[in-house]
Amino acid sequence: QVQLVESGGGLVQAGASLRLSCADSGRTFSKAVMAWFRQAPGQERDFVAGITWSSGRTRYAASALGRFTISRDNAENTLYLQMISLKPEDTAVYYCAADSPYGAIIYDSYKEYPYWGQGTQVTVSS
Repeated sequence: QVQLVESGGGLVQAGASLRLSCADSGRTFSKAVMAWFRQAPGQERDFVAGITWSSGRTRYAASALGRFTISRDNAENTLYLQMISLKPEDTAVYYCAADSPYGAIIYDSYKEYPYWGQGTQVTVSS
């Protein structure tokens, strides 16, 4: 059973950095594409970044490219999102998501991911 738990969110000033973590206590995600999404109030859940399980190939939303880095530690069953140069528009609840095992496509639609964490709030003040 996949159980995803995010951590690392908080309140920071513009320009600061944060590292989000997503731990899979069910130990099943090591062979699945993983992704980060975010959702601001009144907005849809938007793709931020994704990573494959085997080659570590990554994909980023335009808003994240150059500032965010997604990585994973399969041995520790943990997904990360390193965020630098944070902006107020990055304020949102950040969710990690997992596809079913052995997938190879990094989808940018939240509808393609069956497993989700509960989310962690990131607030960036100006």
